[in-house]
Amino acid sequence: MLTHVWGLLAHPSTEWTQISKEEETVTHLYAHHVLLLAALPVICAYIGTTQVGWSFGDNAIKLGYLEALYAGVAFYVTILAAVFAVGSVIRWMAKRYANPPPSRRRCVIFAGYIATPMFLSGLVALYPLIWLCLLAGIIGLCLTGFVLYQGIPHFLGISSEQGFIVSSATLAVGVLVLEALLAITVMLWGYGEILLPWLFRFG
Repeated sequence: MLTHVWGLLAHPSTEWTQISKEEETVTHLYAHHVLLLAALPVICAYIGTTQVGWSFGDNAIKLGYLEALYAGVAFYVTILAAVFAVGSVIRWMAKRYANPPPSRRRCVIFAGYIATPMFLSGLVALYPLIWLCLLAGIIGLCLTGFVLYQGIPHFLGISSEQGFIVSSATLAVGVLVLEALLAITVMLWGYGEILLPWLFRFG
C-alpha cells in the first residue's frame, strides 16, 4: 500500500519484514499501490507533453489533448503489464532457489513494490527534457535495484548469496523492460502526434 512507499525508500530491510507478514491479494495491491503510483508518470507526462512539449534540442513537440490521452492510456497499460512480467520472472527464478516457491500472486505483489522508485521517478515528466527523464530513470533504476537486493532474501527466504543471484537476474530483465518503456515513451509522447492518429485510423 502507499503506506509502504517511504519505508521502502528509507529503510527497505525493515519494511520488507513488515510486508512479508501481510496477506495481500494482487487485486488489493493493484488498487492501493500499483494503479495509483503507475498513474504518476502517465499524468505528469500528459501535462508535460501538452503544456511544455518534449524538448529535442531547440525544438519542442507538443501533443494535442486527445492524442496525449491515447498515448497515456497505452503507456499506462504497458506499465501495468511490465509489473506482471517482472513478477512472472521472479516466480520463474524462485522455483529454482526457494522451497517451496511463492505463488505467482505474491511474486506480482513483490514486483509492484520494487517498482516504487521507478514510478516516483516519472514525476520529472512534468518538464519532459530527454536528458532529465533519462537521468531520473537511471536514479530510479538504481533505487529499485537497492530495494530489490534488500527484499529478495526476505521474500524468498534464501541466503544473501542466493538473493544476489536472483536479484541480478531480475534486475537484468528490469533493465530490458525499462529500455522498452523508454522507447515506447519517446515514441508515444514524442511522436504520437504523427503515429497515434494513423494507428487508430487503420488499427
